[in-house]
Amino acid sequence: MQRRRLIAAASLLATGLPPGCALADEFEGDPYRSHLWPALRAETIGAKARWRFDDRVEVQGPAFAEDPMNVPVTVRARLDGVQRIVVVVDRNPIKKVLELQPVAALPVVSFRFKLEQASPVRALVQTQDGQWHVGGTWVDSAGGGCTVSGATRADGSWSKTLGEVSGRSFSSPPGNEGGSRLRLRIMHPMDTGLVSGIPAFYLSRLSLRDARQRELLRLQTFEPLSENPVLSFDFRPAPPGPLRVVGTDNNGNRIDTVLP
Repeated sequence: MQRRRLIAAASLLATGLPPGCALADEFEGDPYRSHLWPALRAETIGAKARWRFDDRVEVQGPAFAEDPMNVPVTVRARLDGVQRIVVVVDRNPIKKVLELQPVAALPVVSFRFKLEQASPVRALVQTQDGQWHVGGTWVDSAGGGCTVSGATRADGSWSKTLGEVSGRSFSSPPGNEGGSRLRLRIMHPMDTGLVSGIPAFYLSRLSLRDARQRELLRLQTFEPLSENPVLSFDFRPAPPGPLRVVGTDNNGNRIDTVLP
């Protein structure tokens, strides 16, 4: 078996095809050797999409998730012409966490998400030429983050703050000298629908606009994003304010807030 795999890998190299254009092994060369990866890739970007594993896509997260309902992750794509960033978790019951179109932002995003069990956490980044670049990290966990209700759902306070948006801007943050970082917090229970008696209820779309109403970024969010999501985005140069956050959740509740 090992000999056949080596022969297959050598044949792939001989063709000159980049990684992802053919199957080198049953894991498609996945460094985490996840049996779920080939189907997840095809479902996320399409079976015929061009892709490769790429160290320039950095996914930073904890080695162990102390709180599986709030796992901090930063994705940074050191690539030109980034069009989309899609974050997925192999072993979550709901695998997609978010999809970012940076538009006028840098290809960087930080957030927290719910983790059901130890899993690879991946970012799939599409550039202007249509190529997908894949990076990831392994996060260990005791698990259960997707199948328990959040604090505001448990105490009933979510309805009093639903849709409230707050933000803070930082000048020249580490790694983005000469630019700015915007940190947003949006109050929402982000129910996964996997808790008995509580249907799925989550933010689904967000758009950030500058003082001239030009769109700076576009974001799709899904159930695994943590309760009351906190999201950070980087810009260079800093966009003209005040900034406006527009969005909706899966029940049609609208968000429209101008940040001071």
